[in-house]
Amino acid sequence: MSQDNAAPAAEQGSRNFLLRVAAALVLAPAAIAIAYFGGWAWVVLATAVAIGLFLEWLSIVGAARDFRVLVIGCLTLLVCGIGLMFGKPGPAILAAVLGVGGLAVLGDQPRRWTTTGLGYAAIALIASILVRLDPDYGFPALILIFLIVWGTDIGGYFAGRSIGGPKLWPRVSPKKTWAGAIGGMVLSLLVGLGFALSGFGKIFPLLIMAAVLSAVSQLGDLFESAVKRRFGVKDSSHIIPGHGGLLDRLDGYVAAVALAAVIGLSRGSLDGIGRGLMVW
Repeated sequence: MSQDNAAPAAEQGSRNFLLRVAAALVLAPAAIAIAYFGGWAWVVLATAVAIGLFLEWLSIVGAARDFRVLVIGCLTLLVCGIGLMFGKPGPAILAAVLGVGGLAVLGDQPRRWTTTGLGYAAIALIASILVRLDPDYGFPALILIFLIVWGTDIGGYFAGRSIGGPKLWPRVSPKKTWAGAIGGMVLSLLVGLGFALSGFGKIFPLLIMAAVLSAVSQLGDLFESAVKRRFGVKDSSHIIPGHGGLLDRLDGYVAAVALAAVIGLSRGSLDGIGRGLMVW
């Protein structure tokens, strides 16, 4: 790259970084505030985001103009959200299963990809709401997941740029490095340690959970990158300045919150997932 071309590239990178920071400073506090309020506000946000994830997924796989797929998918997520809003997780999960099944038998469309996209969005919606249901531990559990995912992204970004080195999976994500993966893991461990020292749980279990959720978050990021590369797409959309689309921003969160919900449920009830994550 010549010096004439390097200067605009550096300027563009700096501008993109500032856009990322500005968007994060707006969106992160808003998400935390709505999560704190919980109830219908959190359900509305989670449902709207899930529908957005599904629409972006359809755009990536080339099915965004199929009216039948749009109606079945969006209606499925809306019914899921309404069911969860009124404390009916069973019917909500059944609606998700029926919706995915409906796309699976619908002809003349890329069924493998549309059913995967609807399942992905439904899991994000259901897991996000179930984690928050716990009246005592739902909010801190959700914040723990947020901070682990954000810490993984931030640590990975700065470690990857400052250290560089061997690529993590160049065929899928050419920019990600092993140094970035380790940097993200380290920062997520500090998040887990901070929660433990603040009295939210025991140190060793929270460190293990932070490490596992960080690793899964990075796998979720790689999964979305693999899907985009399969269809020759750079960004899922341009809805978030400096970040791309909802899928680009939330791929790690979706994987982490889904696993967190499974861990919490394995140690408690549907309305005690937060406690299952925080109390060891």
